[in-house]
Amino acid sequence: MLEAQGAIRLSSAGTPDQGARWFRPLLRILSPEGSRGRLTILIFHRVHERPDTLFPNEIHADVFRERMRWIRSSFNVLSLDDAVTALAQGNIPARALAITFDDGYADNFTVALPILRELGLSATFFIATGFLDGGRMWNDTVIEAIRDAKGNELDLTMVGLGVFRGDSPEGRRNAIEAILGRLKYLPPRERLERADSIAAIARVEPPGNLMMSGEQIRELARAGMGIGGHTVSHPILARLDEASARQEISDGRDALEALTRQPVNFFAYPNGKPLRDYTAAHVRMVKSLGFRAAVSTAHGAARVGDTPYELPRFTPWGRTSARWGWWLARNFSSPTERAPA
Repeated sequence: MLEAQGAIRLSSAGTPDQGARWFRPLLRILSPEGSRGRLTILIFHRVHERPDTLFPNEIHADVFRERMRWIRSSFNVLSLDDAVTALAQGNIPARALAITFDDGYADNFTVALPILRELGLSATFFIATGFLDGGRMWNDTVIEAIRDAKGNELDLTMVGLGVFRGDSPEGRRNAIEAILGRLKYLPPRERLERADSIAAIARVEPPGNLMMSGEQIRELARAGMGIGGHTVSHPILARLDEASARQEISDGRDALEALTRQPVNFFAYPNGKPLRDYTAAHVRMVKSLGFRAAVSTAHGAARVGDTPYELPRFTPWGRTSARWGWWLARNFSSPTERAPA
């Protein structure tokens, strides 16, 4: 699901290694080794090949490479598998960090994977299986429809959304944000129908190549990357009945295990906000289905002794390395929201 991701432009003061020098001593205090250790988990969605004219602050290849070089210089990057094991054993290394991606965008394979391999970094990819091989998430239908709509005005009153101005990139971004906010918590079928109606009204055929193929998922696994469950159709679990939620979670996992022929041990709650998007019932559900751990989108850094079924994740903001580092440091003091039992 689309989430704003602030682009980072490393300052002209030096290389990523030089930019990290001021940050590592602070990290040793905030994220020590052993039983007092902390685990930072980063979350990404799309990584564009080049800057997106509609969303200029969305991360693209050059920015992602610099960001990952900075991360490699500042943190001990672990696979999520190793990080969860270290947390459970109480021997997390200092400055521990894991990298994750959500949803299954094709550019995760074509753009992000080569950069990760170039830098010797691992990541875990949480895949919504219903969109593989030519599918498209409802929010991307909206985004691409508004992006390519002709004219300076889009009348969506017939689908109950009003009239939107599109005479500037900012106007189109505002329209997209407003529409996504209105549709996000609708029942999945109604949400999809509304998105398709918007594309029809805009007379736009959105692209069918935004998500990965099954073969690309297999290639990720063969490259040593982690593959995690993210349901089939990316519903808001808290809006489903218990049987439907369980089926979404288990069917998504089963499809990934069939593709990769290896266990899928990790799960990411769609949208991921505790209580609003998932509840304690879904935490119990994920545990009962045999997953080792699950991640949310609540801020914070995990501690030794925390439940492995609501590990917090974070995307830092900032256009300079110093600003980005400040947000990462601040994340250690963020209280982590969880779904109460």
